[in-house]
Amino acid sequence: MKPSDVREKSTVELNSELAELKEELFKLRFAHATNQLDNPMKLKGVRRDIARVKTVLRERELKGIKE
Repeated sequence: MKPSDVREKSTVELNSELAELKEELFKLRFAHATNQLDNPMKLKGVRRDIARVKTVLRERELKGIKE
């Protein structure tokens, strides 16, 4: 997910995306703990996507943009 893609989405879409990413991270962590995860780099990617979404949400909160 690119930062430009994240910025194009509305706040409601970002909140739903954040919930989905957190759920995916939970599933990946569970799979990693049980040694069923094929690609451990997916954990890093999902964490970074969560950080991107949170960053854009925080920027909008500081600017006072409500969409």
